[in-house]
Amino acid sequence: MFGTYKPQDVTILLKDISGLVKPLGTAEREKLIQLGRHYSEMLPIEYEPSEKYLQAYFDALNRYSKLTAAAVANVAKKIFLDKGNSVVLVSLARAGTPIGILIKHYLEKNFSCQVAHYTISIIRGVGIDKNAVNFILSRHKPETIQFVDGWTGKGAIQRELTNAMKDFPEVNAGLAVLSDPAGVAEKCGTHEDFLIASSCLNSTVSGLLSRTFLRSDIIGANDFHGAAFYRELADKDLTYQFIEAIERNFDATLEIKNTAVESNSGLAEVRRIAEDFKIADINLIKPSIGEATRVLLRRLPWKILVQSLDDENLAHLYQLAKEKGAPLEVYPLKNYKACGLIRRLADN
Repeated sequence: MFGTYKPQDVTILLKDISGLVKPLGTAEREKLIQLGRHYSEMLPIEYEPSEKYLQAYFDALNRYSKLTAAAVANVAKKIFLDKGNSVVLVSLARAGTPIGILIKHYLEKNFSCQVAHYTISIIRGVGIDKNAVNFILSRHKPETIQFVDGWTGKGAIQRELTNAMKDFPEVNAGLAVLSDPAGVAEKCGTHEDFLIASSCLNSTVSGLLSRTFLRSDIIGANDFHGAAFYRELADKDLTYQFIEAIERNFDATLEIKNTAVESNSGLAEVRRIAEDFKIADINLIKPSIGEATRVLLRRLPWKILVQSLDDENLAHLYQLAKEKGAPLEVYPLKNYKACGLIRRLADN
């Protein structure tokens, strides 16, 4: 175990690569990615939030904590109805890990069951960590496994998971998420695109762990995928502050609107955006509040599409866009409240 998660909350099936990889700046990483290098072969320099942005984060956490707790409760009940007492949560690092902990805590509190929880790596365009899956299957029955993530953007990770689990046909590849505006998850708390506050920050709300890493000179054939532990950020760690803020609202009686979305309608909207903005590669389009936030935190943004310029629920996005010099543009989004467009460096 490494990072700041409590061992009773999650078993981290990742290799500690702390100090083995030099983090790269955003511009350098973006250039390499667009030249064809895979993002998982590099680590970014972590964005350190300004005081104004942190204020926006805490405001977002306060504003959305009840809805987040209600979404946790909603999806946890669906998991229990499907899996029963023997559920094994497998969260997708790193955004899925705090969500997996919240679901675990809710299930244990409300259904009196002991829930095993692992976090493992899945990488777009590469697949899932098969060594980690085999480790879990050596200890648990395949029908007990429930994959967990935070939200869906355009559904790329669900499609990656579905494809990867063809090698493990006895395991259900369905994903459980809190927010599913893309209309692709098997189980969700809501289809509404709402802000899960943990998406606003990087490692400081994810156990001080980096995003996952895979490069053959560091990750051997028998290793788990890797992640670095940012020990130097210990005084800025908000991981359990986030988890506990949501858990304080587990007993709230907030009703979630049962908004229906067509299956895969998120991908159809992404294709419409691609056509309207003449974007050939849909990987440069990142829909949902969470994904738009991550574009601003980790990529070089071209512009941020929003439904409105005066939505108080998007305050953190407006603040971060201002800091990053990314223009905001009103666009008639349907499934989503925001969408990040990545700058195509070949156009510069």
